[in-house]
Amino acid sequence: MRDNVPDPLTPTQQADPLRGVRLWMAAGITALLAACATPLPEPVAPEPIVLPTPPAPPPVVELPPPAIISHARTPLEYRKDGASHLYGHNGHRIFKGKMPPLLHAVGVLQVEVDNRGNVRNLNWMRAPSHVPDVMREIERTVHSAAPFPAPVSLGGVVYTDVWLWDRSGHFQLDTLTEGQRNR
Repeated sequence: MRDNVPDPLTPTQQADPLRGVRLWMAAGITALLAACATPLPEPVAPEPIVLPTPPAPPPVVELPPPAIISHARTPLEYRKDGASHLYGHNGHRIFKGKMPPLLHAVGVLQVEVDNRGNVRNLNWMRAPSHVPDVMREIERTVHSAAPFPAPVSLGGVVYTDVWLWDRSGHFQLDTLTEGQRNR
């Protein structure tokens, strides 16, 4: 039995008086490192990205149907509707009968009308540039007659008509002219 009998030390152990201190220091450092170690954080699910809500679309404004409708299928057919419309708005300015042999002005005007009958553009194909006041009056006459018959079958139209202008300020359109006198 070896009760109370100390273990014999090896010669190397007897020669190292600081062995116990080193063991205590190693154990202390290990304990310190273990205490300082922080556990890894729990994985966190990323927060969902919230995109801004797009603005609501503007309300659809339903326009009333056009007051006057043209069922013309070609610009040439629409030309008659456009001329009749201009005559209806300017009855007091239409030259009655055949035009005189010498006219004050002749102009060729293209009129662009959208699908609701609004005048979008005027384009002079042959402008009576020698009488700019007549040009301005023709343009004003066209704009003041808007809206024109809506070209529902065409979805918009560009039509051309010839303006025959008398010195009196009265006119005819070639589409509905009564002709011209020889003398």
